[in-house]
Amino acid sequence: MNKFDKILITSDFDGTLKTDEGVITKEVREAIAYFIAEGGYFTVSTGRTYQGFHLYDPGYINAPVLLANGAMAYDYGKKNIAFFDGIGDEGMAAVRAVRDNFPLASIEMYPFNETYAIHLTDDTERHFTDQFIEFSVVNDPMEAKRPWQKVMIGSDNETSPEIQNLLKSVTDDPAFLPTTGSFIEVMKKGVDKGTGLYKLAGYLGVPRERCYAVGDGYNDVEMLAAAAGAFVPENSAPEALAVATHIIRSNNNHAVAHVIEILDKLYK
Repeated sequence: MNKFDKILITSDFDGTLKTDEGVITKEVREAIAYFIAEGGYFTVSTGRTYQGFHLYDPGYINAPVLLANGAMAYDYGKKNIAFFDGIGDEGMAAVRAVRDNFPLASIEMYPFNETYAIHLTDDTERHFTDQFIEFSVVNDPMEAKRPWQKVMIGSDNETSPEIQNLLKSVTDDPAFLPTTGSFIEVMKKGVDKGTGLYKLAGYLGVPRERCYAVGDGYNDVEMLAAAAGAFVPENSAPEALAVATHIIRSNNNHAVAHVIEILDKLYK
């Protein structure tokens, strides 16, 4: 039996696994390689959709990737969906309400491998082109294939709170991640990185008490709270730091390598 058999680490991608310059350091890659060689499962949990996650590498990922804040797990090695908890027809009323009440807001809808937009703005177009995502512009959400991994609503910092209040008044399914930014992320009710972590653990046959999470942002809080150990880089958002069981080195100082150092001492 290897040291890390039936142990799962899920790590946030941007600001956690990568440095601020967008690099996964040699030290982090070597630590993950050691963890995997000793039987561990390592993967990424990200807000990015399947369309926007292009940095899969079997050298550091050996389990399905959690995408769209836990809505979907995709096994890049087997090229299949492990699970998909997407938004179906229950999302129509909310999307139409935003379209009708905020005609300047952009609405991005992400099925498994296609992308649609209502009211294409410069920001949304950059959102797509920066990630090399092909898209179609539609007038009604019924024209977009379903289920959706998530919906992204873009406006400005002044309008965003008004849109969030509208969403609260229209429905609680789908739900959304409250934000002070200009983009609002909408997911199926009950979906978050924490529920995604549990579903992935079940898929892999990993006990919950052997699930560990690494994250730095407000959308990582549920995953960190669900994990047996919550590892949070020292330069993280206050919301993530508040639920940490371990404060680790920053993402610019090989944060994930520090996690594996700690687990290496824990599992002797």
